[in-house]
Amino acid sequence: MTELVPSVSIVIPLRNEERHVGALLDALRAQTYRDRIVDIIFVDGMSTDQTRQAISSYGAKMPSIRILDNPERIVPPAMNRGIRAARGDIVVRLDAHTEPAPDYVERCVRHLRETGAWNVGGSMRAQGQGYVGRTVALATTSPFGIGGSPFHYSDRPQYVDTVYLGAFPRWVFDKVGLYDERFIRNQDYELNHRIRQAGGRIYLAPDIKITYYPRDSMRALWRQYFQYGFWKVQTLRKHPESLKWRQLVAPVFVAGLVGGLILGLLWRPALWLWTAAVAAYIVLGLAFSASRVRREPDGRRYLPLMPVVFATLHVAWGLGFWWAWLALLLGRDPLAAPDAAETLLP
Repeated sequence: MTELVPSVSIVIPLRNEERHVGALLDALRAQTYRDRIVDIIFVDGMSTDQTRQAISSYGAKMPSIRILDNPERIVPPAMNRGIRAARGDIVVRLDAHTEPAPDYVERCVRHLRETGAWNVGGSMRAQGQGYVGRTVALATTSPFGIGGSPFHYSDRPQYVDTVYLGAFPRWVFDKVGLYDERFIRNQDYELNHRIRQAGGRIYLAPDIKITYYPRDSMRALWRQYFQYGFWKVQTLRKHPESLKWRQLVAPVFVAGLVGGLILGLLWRPALWLWTAAVAAYIVLGLAFSASRVRREPDGRRYLPLMPVVFATLHVAWGLGFWWAWLALLLGRDPLAAPDAAETLLP
């Protein structure tokens, strides 16, 4: 008897992505599993650039393309609209500023079937654009920069807490629910935690390859990681048991920076201790920067900026974490009023 081959729906939330969507469309057209991709659903957050026109013009080449509106303009409602409209046995999530390898979908399907996992994902290969973007790409593929997120740098297949994007059997959403639409950030981790709570497993398969284009300005990087820290607090409020010790490293570091400086201004021996701690962090940052750039052909040119990028990742994440608690102390709850959540961010 012939084994049934699962069909696939691809859901892509996006807004104002004319810069990257063409490359993504080309990558989707090149998929080896193309004959079983029944839907490619772009859920557009009311783009004001040429994103929709670029997608529509590609429709003649790929009739499976559809465009849905997302007036909320954030990812969770977009994903939920796309999932509800999906007709495939498997739902693959992608982002517009990515380029999946030609066998990306095929390998996702294979690993889902072989492992029985409820979500699989692969290696996120960061490819920066411009000097800042390339430095960010190098920093975010270092354990010192990102911490315990194996999909950024690991080449070992393993079961993990979360993966980048992901591919899910459609029935998983019937069992654990859709994305929580209150979460502007960290919605993937929150969903994956519910999957693990329900008895499912999350599988990282490094042979699933996808290229990701990170932020290419320091301001955008700061805002991104500040939001990550801010929304991690909301995840911990909903799922306190999900706390991992590594998630406290950046908040403790920032608390030590601020608290140590204040104490040092009042008590001189504490200032010497604070200075020594900052110097040790700078040395670590330089050491990890040198180690990371050494593995790249032209890596040395990124060495001056990389310690600054590391510090931005850590301090922005930690400050976002504490800012979230301050907002709660002031009676501002982003989970109670998700429409106003962006106003809580500086």
